[in-house]
Amino acid sequence: MPKQKPQVIENQIIEQPITNALELNFMPYAMSVIVSRAIPEIDGFKPAHRKLLYTMYKMGLISGGRVKSADIVGQTMRLNPHGDGPIYETMVRLTRGNDALLHPFVDSKGNFGKQYSRDMAYAASRYTEARLDDICKEVFRDIDKNVVDMVDNYNATMLEPSLLPTTFPNLLVTPNHGIAVGMASTVCSFNLVEVCQTTIAWLKNPSHDITSTLLAPDFSTGGELIFNPEEIKTIYETGRGGFKLRGRWRFDKKNSCIEVYEIPYTTTIEAIIDKIAALVKSGKIRDINDVRDETDLKGLKITIDIKKTANPDQLMQRLFSLTTLQDSFSCNFNFLIDGRPKVMGIQEILQEWTAFRTSCIKRQLAYDIEKKSEKLHLLEGLAKILVDIDRAIKIIRETPAEREVIPNLMNGFAITNPQAEFIAEIKLRHLNREHLLNRIAEREALAEEINNLKNTFGSEQLIKRLIATQLKEIAKKYGSSRRTEIIAAEDSPALAEETFIDDYNLKLFLTGQNYVKKISLASLRSSGEQYLKDDDFVAQELEASNKDEILLFSNQSNVYKMKMYDLPDCKASALGEYLTNLLDMAPGERILYITTAHDYEGYMVFAFENGKASKICMSAYATKTNRKKLINAFSARSPVVDMHWIPADSDIYLQRGTDKAMVINSALIPANTSKSSGGVIIFILRQNTKLTTMRPACPEKDDIDYYRADKIPTAGHFLQKQMEL
Repeated sequence: MPKQKPQVIENQIIEQPITNALELNFMPYAMSVIVSRAIPEIDGFKPAHRKLLYTMYKMGLISGGRVKSADIVGQTMRLNPHGDGPIYETMVRLTRGNDALLHPFVDSKGNFGKQYSRDMAYAASRYTEARLDDICKEVFRDIDKNVVDMVDNYNATMLEPSLLPTTFPNLLVTPNHGIAVGMASTVCSFNLVEVCQTTIAWLKNPSHDITSTLLAPDFSTGGELIFNPEEIKTIYETGRGGFKLRGRWRFDKKNSCIEVYEIPYTTTIEAIIDKIAALVKSGKIRDINDVRDETDLKGLKITIDIKKTANPDQLMQRLFSLTTLQDSFSCNFNFLIDGRPKVMGIQEILQEWTAFRTSCIKRQLAYDIEKKSEKLHLLEGLAKILVDIDRAIKIIRETPAEREVIPNLMNGFAITNPQAEFIAEIKLRHLNREHLLNRIAEREALAEEINNLKNTFGSEQLIKRLIATQLKEIAKKYGSSRRTEIIAAEDSPALAEETFIDDYNLKLFLTGQNYVKKISLASLRSSGEQYLKDDDFVAQELEASNKDEILLFSNQSNVYKMKMYDLPDCKASALGEYLTNLLDMAPGERILYITTAHDYEGYMVFAFENGKASKICMSAYATKTNRKKLINAFSARSPVVDMHWIPADSDIYLQRGTDKAMVINSALIPANTSKSSGGVIIFILRQNTKLTTMRPACPEKDDIDYYRADKIPTAGHFLQKQMEL
């Protein structure tokens, strides 16, 4: 039983199921957002776009001069009552100055910001001017001929079109992004010429291979599209999928700098610069001296000053992998079709658009047929009075009352009321025979036009031919070459991150208070003493290289894995990195031992207080995925005394308290691939004693022959110092 929600009506509380409340309140809101705000329709526009453009059309801005944007915004509020701010933002994106569209719908003057800049704000509406761009003639073609439905605005004071009769598939030419309730729409833009050619080819042959003419998406910001045939095919067939875009650049050898002059449509100049600066600051990129925005009236430009020894090609490959200079575009071709959201592939989009355009043309043809038929009817009436024009004049002159003129003409010449009205309104100067004969001669041409219109109206093939003719004209008049260059995926192979990492020798210091310091040997040679906290000490030193993978074993039987180059370099005078924060460790957890992965060869040897030891194959710590933490890295049944990595079986020294010790070869300990193995007993302990030391045996320090044990378990040998006592 769903939880019920109380409803207060006239001071009475009525229990109401929550499902009813959702249906009555939330669902209407959700549908309003989907249908009236966020999802574009078959004409390629959202309601906000359509209301703005239609307002500009009614203001006469399709052929007149520019007017203040504030005036346009104010007029649009008659159709869109959501405030001047959102209306102006909608207008900004449609302008030529903003560079968000391949084919802008608004011809603008003034500062309208830039789509590729986050901080380049547009000027207020009182400072800018606008008019409709020329391509809007195709957006509004024949709109006054009843080609689309006209509906009431929000307060029923005027009519507005439910759709705009775009003569080209604008839904593929104009990019759109909208987030509704429970669904979204993300549409990339395509080149107008390619879209028109594809539509024409599809109209002629529905089995046309769309990829042969619609090569790939095209964006106003240019850049390069990394072409993967399977990705593009998936998008074209399903309406969902993604592809990669990257910026275009050139190298100025004279000034030793890289100039990025086109970026992906999905990012901004500031996002790229911020990320590059962060990479330089963290030490992940060492070849960049400076990065700055040099965008001006000539266009976009990001300048990256690099070191003279740097390889610009490799550096750019690294920036592509680490910044949004290479970014992904995810497609979701979700459109409203007859008021219902529908995700469609390219072929289905062309089917729906063709059906919509066919409907517009049929309505336009029906309108023309009706108007021309009315005109022909009037001319036929005019032909009847030509037989005796003097009689028509006499009827009009001798009729005593004005209201009787039309009936008398109708009776006198057997014509209809509209014909009589038309004849009665003819000016006196036009009653000459020449003018009347010329008007009557129009009948044949008019009748032929009507016949052609009716033939076209009844022929699906002729309508498709008309659509194709219009598309050819549009492509020729408004088309332009591609801005986004297509490059094959094999021409831009993804390089491993290690390819770009500087490799150098270093030393790693682990302190007792869980700090780690990564210092290059070059820096170490010129440094003074290690700086540590007052009560801290160096617990372990490890020599490695910057590309090594390191394993960090903690006192809670966990092992953390990370790349050495992910640790920032520091100096001896610094405290280093606090591992608890760096590795997101649990409270009280600290690192006991650090080792490089050594290609996961060799063994880890663990000694425990209960006299046991385990030898784990390093391969047990290798993982196919980049996991950063492995639990149960070693047995937790008894406190661990110490651990060491050994490349192969070797001698190890073990000590029990302060009385006995022994040296054994690790070959006596069976190798195990189970990380959490408790091991085998190697040291026989007395009551209240425990194993306290384990380390590699040292011939210079340990009397290996004296402490040597050839089998396990064993009680060990008394320490030589105790023997002397």
